[in-house]
Amino acid sequence: MGSGIAITVARAGHEVVVRDISQERVDEGLAQVKQLLDRSVERGRLDAERRDEALASTSGTTEIEALAGCDVVIEAIFEDEALKAETFGQLDEICGPEALFHTNTSTLSVTGIAAGSTHPERVVGTHYANPAPLVDLVEVTRGRLTSDEALRRSVAFVEGLGKRVVFTKDSPGFILNYFLVPFENDCIRALEAGMGTVESIDKAVTLGLGYPMGTFRLLDIVGLDIHKAVAVSLYQQLRDPRLALPPLVDRMISANHLGRKTGKGFYEYE
Repeated sequence: MGSGIAITVARAGHEVVVRDISQERVDEGLAQVKQLLDRSVERGRLDAERRDEALASTSGTTEIEALAGCDVVIEAIFEDEALKAETFGQLDEICGPEALFHTNTSTLSVTGIAAGSTHPERVVGTHYANPAPLVDLVEVTRGRLTSDEALRRSVAFVEGLGKRVVFTKDSPGFILNYFLVPFENDCIRALEAGMGTVESIDKAVTLGLGYPMGTFRLLDIVGLDIHKAVAVSLYQQLRDPRLALPPLVDRMISANHLGRKTGKGFYEYE
């Protein structure tokens, strides 16, 4: 998600600093940015000049202090509320008072994450639908203490990226994952039960339900490890049996069949 959001922001003409916890992860993220931008050019979705401009305006670092000059900080840490909150607390000491803090959480409370900041009024939930460079939707969520001004500026920023905004309540899963994750688990259980193959279930979802992408194609893009983290987080909060993780997911994770990023998930990739 971090790489996808970085592409989205850079493509809109902003200067982007990608920060991760190790140089290896920074290099991987920047490589993903270049790969996806190159692919966009190959498919005619982006001209080469705009790609080169986006790459030139994107840099990477392991130092959180490098974010000091940012007007908007978009956090895309895995679903750990304490770590997200702690990070915003660190950013309070680094960023200027006018900087907006955006959390890309897909399951956790924006209010809970904002509690780590001494300025929770500037923390806004901005959940980018996956894959971020291709899907136009962003869920925007205000925490209990989010100010009207921070919300207004955040919407203007997101819409300036060419995205369309839907406002959601600060509740587990918001709109997208509240519906999507149980449905994804249902598809996995249908596969486990032999109701269909990966290909036939995906074909039924796209042709019969009109979805733009099959469930298993989407899970391979998201990553099975990420799906597990999201499903477990939602199950812990809501206790809905449909959110309980199907056993097949853990077996695939143990085999490192996480999806596109490892070369194999429900499908195989070069």
